[in-house]
Amino acid sequence: MPGEVMPVGASLSDQDLKDLRRARLLLEGPTMASKLTQKLGRPVERAMGCLPRFFRSTIELSTKAALNHSVKLASITMRDGAPGRAAPGMHQMALMVSGGLGGALGLATFLWEIPLSTTLMLRSIADIARSEGFSIRSPETLTACIEVFALEGGRQKDQPGSSNYWAVRLALARVVSEATAAMAAAQISQGSGAVIPRLISAVAARFGVILSQQAAAKMIPIAGAAGGMAINLIFIRHFQRMARGHFIMRRLEQTHGPEVIRQLYRSVALPYTA
Repeated sequence: MPGEVMPVGASLSDQDLKDLRRARLLLEGPTMASKLTQKLGRPVERAMGCLPRFFRSTIELSTKAALNHSVKLASITMRDGAPGRAAPGMHQMALMVSGGLGGALGLATFLWEIPLSTTLMLRSIADIARSEGFSIRSPETLTACIEVFALEGGRQKDQPGSSNYWAVRLALARVVSEATAAMAAAQISQGSGAVIPRLISAVAARFGVILSQQAAAKMIPIAGAAGGMAINLIFIRHFQRMARGHFIMRRLEQTHGPEVIRQLYRSVALPYTA
């Protein structure tokens, strides 16, 4: 009827709604710390208190350098292509090997592992973005890939019903927009990764906390090499889930508009099992 207001989400197909439920389930799953605690049987937060202060500070510095390095390397080496199935297992195996070596040699090897694991994860995140139909040579896609490193999953403890996902996106919105514009102007495909320092710094602050949780988990007495492999597998699977949820959201936003998808995200039930 003329003048009738269509309900929010009326244009979404059944598949789109199913994808939205899946994205929410992925993005609001357990945090990295809770996954490690469930696996290792000891609160990771308690183990973090045992990390030497200088080691935590070094992780923060290494995180920023690792993100810069991985973005520059990715902008040179990643190739675009037609959307297809992502290959998460390949990147999981590579990170497990790295974790096994680190677990066998001790926590002292953790710092040299950070650049390698960050680069492997960025490539896996980009692979997932490509499988969702995004061009990995696009500045918008690359900044969205970097955003994933800041996602921790779960919900906000002080705001029941609120997702950490939206809090992170809101906090990073301005620097993501600035970085995307700078990348487009500088033609990031030629390797100019240094144009996004503010985004790198903002993401590194959040990613460094998750890396500290990973380091703390490796202090818990479990079988060395096998334990390092298990921890790294949890680590990369966490970010692969965050990446899948994030790029499903962005794909739906491109089709239906960000505000429509945000409203529906908060209201959809979660019968779908990821």
